[in-house]
Amino acid sequence: MTGRGTLNTAAPSEPGATSPDPAAFPAAVLWDMDGTLVDTEPYWIATEFAMAEKYGGTWSEEHALNLVGKALLDSGDYIRVHMDIDLTPQQIVEELLDGVVARVEEEVPWRPGARELLTDLEAHGIPCALVTMSWQRFVAPILAQLPDQTFVTVVTGDRVEFGKPHPEPYLTAAAELGLRAEDCVAIEDSNTGAKSGVAAGCTVLCVPHHVPILEGERRVFVDSLAGVDAARLAELTRAARAS
Repeated sequence: MTGRGTLNTAAPSEPGATSPDPAAFPAAVLWDMDGTLVDTEPYWIATEFAMAEKYGGTWSEEHALNLVGKALLDSGDYIRVHMDIDLTPQQIVEELLDGVVARVEEEVPWRPGARELLTDLEAHGIPCALVTMSWQRFVAPILAQLPDQTFVTVVTGDRVEFGKPHPEPYLTAAAELGLRAEDCVAIEDSNTGAKSGVAAGCTVLCVPHHVPILEGERRVFVDSLAGVDAARLAELTRAARAS
């Protein structure tokens, strides 16, 4: 994908390498979900096109990608206008959720390296939070496929007043962990999400997938989470956290 800047290629820590001092680790890791933990964006896009066909609306891949990372009701309003269908944003969101929940219940499409990183963070005693603009009823079947207490807290789009790119979601997660956002690392796959994390004060590990992410302050880039463990995460984000 073009336009995402130069990426640092993630590689696992060398065998026998000295582990970083525990103080080098982030206080917590705050995870985006769609496109970062799981690759559910194709599920959303397929459901959007199905709605356009059902209601005689118009839709495009460009419109679909414009919604990546956005709050669901904002997406519902965008769909109402650009798909030109006679439904409220709330009705649109509920129908979208029906479609993507059905797909996720059949198969959870995990992103490479995500579950392995979660396991290694737990082994190092680093707490994790989930910070997603999806709503709870979509998040629940995904969390059911992970060990209990994988995430200490879960902030969903229906829990906050302002969605990404506003800082509220990440500020809420950090507060619920009893931490400053400045001491946490967020992991994001979209520019909208990265803006939210940076605005809250987090360092953001950017893993672009369906859409590009602009370079900027407190943003570091990898092609994939495959091979990224807790030590590598600390190494990648140390300089950015100090800036």
